[in-house]
Amino acid sequence: MKRMGMIFRAKANKALDRAEDPRETLDYSYQKQLELLQKVRRGVADVATSRKRLELQLNQLQGQSAKLEDQGRKALALGREDLAREALSRRASLQQQVSDLEVQHQTLQGEEEKLTLAAQRLQAKVDAFRTKKETIKATYTAAQAQTRIAESFSGISEEMSDVGLAIQRAEDKTAQLQARAGAIDELLASGALDDQSGLAKDDIQAELDRLSGGTDVELELQRMKAELAGGPSAQQQAIEGGTPGAAQQQSQQAQHRFDKP
Repeated sequence: MKRMGMIFRAKANKALDRAEDPRETLDYSYQKQLELLQKVRRGVADVATSRKRLELQLNQLQGQSAKLEDQGRKALALGREDLAREALSRRASLQQQVSDLEVQHQTLQGEEEKLTLAAQRLQAKVDAFRTKKETIKATYTAAQAQTRIAESFSGISEEMSDVGLAIQRAEDKTAQLQARAGAIDELLASGALDDQSGLAKDDIQAELDRLSGGTDVELELQRMKAELAGGPSAQQQAIEGGTPGAAQQQSQQAQHRFDKP
């Protein structure tokens, strides 16, 4: 059970860390400090009110004491010693109350001064915390923005890496296809990929094709010689039927080779 509780608390703490925004926490702490400062100020105001009330009572008692003293003087002047004694007795009772109120007044005045000083110090701390809070919030916001930008660039880098791999694969396939096409061309040129179905050309047709290709070359050679010599071309002579051309000579040579045993 203890282990399960520890796991639960760890997971809850991790979830809270993800959900917590330091800026909101700082604002909440600042709000609480403002509430505390307001309470201290309210306490100062209450103490000041009590002190003022005592001052009013003191002024009233001191006025009554002065009045009784004046009555005692008048009674004594009129020969009424008894009245003078009564007035002085009442004045003495009031003086005791005045003394007690003065003590209370001094105590309240001291408390008021302490609370006022505490309020001033707390105000200074709240102001300093507010400045620090705004600085931390600005720094956190900037760091958060930088992190997002870095993550964006990282994502772009990954995408560009994927694109680079795709291009590399395409180039490899293109090179492979080009190599295969070149190999097929070479095989076709060498005859390795000729038709093997039994319908291949016979040796007579192959010889005729060779002689035909050679005839074209000989005719072109004779024409060029004739042009250089300044006379009619051998090809024209062959067409007009004047003299046997190179084509007839090549055919006779081919026939002679086939007639041999």
